[in-house]
Amino acid sequence: MKKRWLTPLMLLTIMALIVAGCGNNNNSHISSSGKKVIQIYQGKVEIADALAKLKVEYEKQHPDVELQIQSVGGGADYAASLKAKFAAGDVPDIFTNGGDEELNLWQEYLEDLSDQPWVSDLVDGAADQISKDGHIYGQPNGLEGYGFIYNKDIFEKVGIKEVPTTIDELRAVCEKLKAAGYTPFSNGFQEWWVLGNHNVTIPFSHQPDPNKFIEELDNGTAQIPGNEKFNEWLNLLDLMVQYGNPNPLTTDYNTQVTLFANGKAAMMQQGNWTQVQIDGIKPNMNIGLMPMPINNNKEENDRLFVRVPNNWVIYKDSPVKQEAKEFLNWLVTSDTGRHYITDEFKFVPAFKSIKTTDKQLGPIGADIVRYNDAGKILPWIFPKFPMGLSKDYASTMQAYLAGELNREEMLQQMQEQWVNLQLR
Repeated sequence: MKKRWLTPLMLLTIMALIVAGCGNNNNSHISSSGKKVIQIYQGKVEIADALAKLKVEYEKQHPDVELQIQSVGGGADYAASLKAKFAAGDVPDIFTNGGDEELNLWQEYLEDLSDQPWVSDLVDGAADQISKDGHIYGQPNGLEGYGFIYNKDIFEKVGIKEVPTTIDELRAVCEKLKAAGYTPFSNGFQEWWVLGNHNVTIPFSHQPDPNKFIEELDNGTAQIPGNEKFNEWLNLLDLMVQYGNPNPLTTDYNTQVTLFANGKAAMMQQGNWTQVQIDGIKPNMNIGLMPMPINNNKEENDRLFVRVPNNWVIYKDSPVKQEAKEFLNWLVTSDTGRHYITDEFKFVPAFKSIKTTDKQLGPIGADIVRYNDAGKILPWIFPKFPMGLSKDYASTMQAYLAGELNREEMLQQMQEQWVNLQLR
């Protein structure tokens, strides 16, 4: 795959980072009580409360250390806020990195973790996205998967006995749900990442060779307009809107999940990161995770999107990087840390020695494990996009959903956005 160079704006940001780097000094890492302070910055707001409880547990077991944890996400732009912190010299000791293009952008600031004791326990392939030239630069958070989360009780009430694995079957399910008075889909299309990350990945992942397709987009030998998988994908997107909640472009993530959890809609495009929030609204909800079919090929469609989405990384010039390494090792080796990964965060572990039960992970995570173990998975492609493209794609898709672009215009604009980011 062609190397994507940093834009001038990124270079200016990095220059500011270097100048401001003195902000991460020893004085800011000693608390008033003399404890060593580890600053953690992460983008999964859904685990913020659990992290606050984990902080208490860790500090109890490590009385000479204080964790300062800041969570940014949901509607906020974690990547932009992280760059701002670096530019201001407020550099966190531990933060999260999605790997692939994000690894390329941040690698020179990351500690090489290849020698850490947990590396040998990783599930095969779990560190691929955070590895380069034989070195591992982050600790995988866990596996995540997404598709359509569905309400099993509603499906049963209206007589749906099997989950649909073709677009025609999905349309028939929607008709049956609608006839019974249910809104089939809760769509949160106000959120750029729902569209520009997860939804737009679909046609890329369904290519015969997704990585080759990206290379061909890079060198100009492939085109998005006229590509069969993109046309099939739009059939699915149109169906979601046709059978979805009113005003999807003004429906945010929290509203989307709440509509579903309260039984106002039977399905929603999301993943296992929603389990904690759903449990908070309706504990023990009878739900599952099913594929997002784009055509009538059952074998092609009967797969979930599964990947390690985030990795804990350590700033290589942190004055407490040894303490940061100890924390990450504790997280995946101690009974307490493992409890939080599985029971509190609801993460599917990326480590062979961390065993789980369906009860620990919840029904969404359990379905991800089932599909992953069967090898019925599709890759997440958006982390391989040129930096900034996901937001551009989200805006284009929102314009299409608002009726400002037709299909051909949207696909042509997506092609031009890819090319333009390549030329920057």
